[in-house]
Amino acid sequence: MLGKAVFVFTFSGLLCLSALAQQREAFIPFINSEHAWVDSVFNTLNDRDKVAQLFMVRAHSNLGQRYIDSVAAVVQREQLGGIVLFQGGPVRHAQVINRYQQLSKVPLLVAFDGEWGLGMRLPDSTISFPYQMTLGAVQNEALIYQMGLEVAKDFRRMGMNINFAPVVDINNNPRNPVINFRSFGENKQNVTRKGLAYMRGMMDGGLVTSLKHFPGHGDTDVDSHYDLPRLNFTAGHLDSMEMYPFRELIKAGASGVMVAHMNIPSLDKTPNLPSSLSKHIVTNVLKKRLDFQGLTFTDAMDMKGVVKNFGGGEADVRAIIAGNDVLELSENSARAIDMVLQAIKQGRLTQQDIDTRVKKIIATKYWLGLDKLSAVDLTNLYRDLNRPQTEALNQRIADAAVTLLKSDSLIKAIDYTRRTAIISVGLAQISEFQDMLGWRFDNHMHYVLSPQATADDVAAVANELRRFNQVIVALHDNRVRPRSTLNYNSTVRLFINELASMNTVFCIFANPYSLAGLPGIEQAKSILVCYQNDDIMQRAAAKVILKRLTPSGRLPVTINAFFRYGDGN
Repeated sequence: MLGKAVFVFTFSGLLCLSALAQQREAFIPFINSEHAWVDSVFNTLNDRDKVAQLFMVRAHSNLGQRYIDSVAAVVQREQLGGIVLFQGGPVRHAQVINRYQQLSKVPLLVAFDGEWGLGMRLPDSTISFPYQMTLGAVQNEALIYQMGLEVAKDFRRMGMNINFAPVVDINNNPRNPVINFRSFGENKQNVTRKGLAYMRGMMDGGLVTSLKHFPGHGDTDVDSHYDLPRLNFTAGHLDSMEMYPFRELIKAGASGVMVAHMNIPSLDKTPNLPSSLSKHIVTNVLKKRLDFQGLTFTDAMDMKGVVKNFGGGEADVRAIIAGNDVLELSENSARAIDMVLQAIKQGRLTQQDIDTRVKKIIATKYWLGLDKLSAVDLTNLYRDLNRPQTEALNQRIADAAVTLLKSDSLIKAIDYTRRTAIISVGLAQISEFQDMLGWRFDNHMHYVLSPQATADDVAAVANELRRFNQVIVALHDNRVRPRSTLNYNSTVRLFINELASMNTVFCIFANPYSLAGLPGIEQAKSILVCYQNDDIMQRAAAKVILKRLTPSGRLPVTINAFFRYGDGN
């Protein structure tokens, strides 16, 4: 058990930072107390309006005016409790938020998937912080707390108030297609420490957060967006491993928990029943056994993992019966509201079931300050969302994540006057990493190999290497998301194997699991793991090569017998 004393010791630095954050009443006791404003709003709602507060609808700002108008019609007609924003642009997002808030009698909850900040959905115009797998390597949780504060500042500047983050799934399955790099790693204590720092930063910054995906989606090989994963672990294993971060962060005051769509026979034997629809899992385990009194969110209710076996709106009714407070992205919210009202008449639900949750939702809006709602100011919005101090923090986090595997002897021996080959594999053009190194090496040559380079391309570079005394190789995954295997052909992989047997420094700008798909790379004398292909990580690696940074990160996952959790010099 990670006891209270360990939390206090590990997060002593966070306590000082937290004191500097905006002082707020504790979320859990606040939303479970009586408030005059909450009662005044609740008393204006009819039975249909009350049920509508339990639903959040999808919203985009990049799908054209007709789509924006259609969501506006739903918000106005159904008077739902909130919206969940996806792709678009900052100004367009702010404009639709202003419009939808004006159409709503009760201020809307405005949610967003911002696991690595606004850049998760708005990558072209806002800051993307490192993925959680990268953060798992960072040994200074105070940096992650500061990141949480900055993310909260961005959200509130945009008019958003809920972040569906952090992910506290323990990724102990390298083949996981849906969590993977979105997790802090495989160690439950490390996941808990990092999740607590991020959660506290965001909550101290005035956001509602949502731990996901309860009771733990890290050891699955099925994506619940497309099918229903099945977890065959014992209840004891789930309690001691998958649920561990949720339990500890609930003790620390977590404001929200998102329930996953997974079939878990050891917790509920009902065939094909997703965990999000299980009363035992949501009410008995999460709310009673773990004593969670915050907001319970479902994962998206339009995912195949939940509607595959419970279509026609039945999934929405069962999700509420199970004990969820807020349903995210029903396939048809109007139909769902009608069916919930019918379920009350049939005795499947009681009005008290609904009323208790509605008051908690309205109290959440009160805690967020929505009783004094004002329109999002569009003036200087881009500038405010791209602050120099935030960029600087982002680079500090990247610097802290770089992980040195094997020895640093080659790096220490680098001579900037010697003939040096700097090779980027997996790209089509010179990288930021190469640009940063080029100015410092007096006699160097850049080479670039695509992931599908031909044998002739590889042979040409290999022949050139005879002229050089030093070789630095960067392996890049240039895809949008870093997957567990690199998309390199067999010719390129064989070349990497040959390079590893030479005195070569490797820098891996890719998912750390991808090292397992590069047989022979363990022979390399120096390997810098940089986790993702962003410019900030390339700059961090260049600083190490230029001897301006000592790498301090540690592997958050076990890759194979050669590279294990916690490795790093």
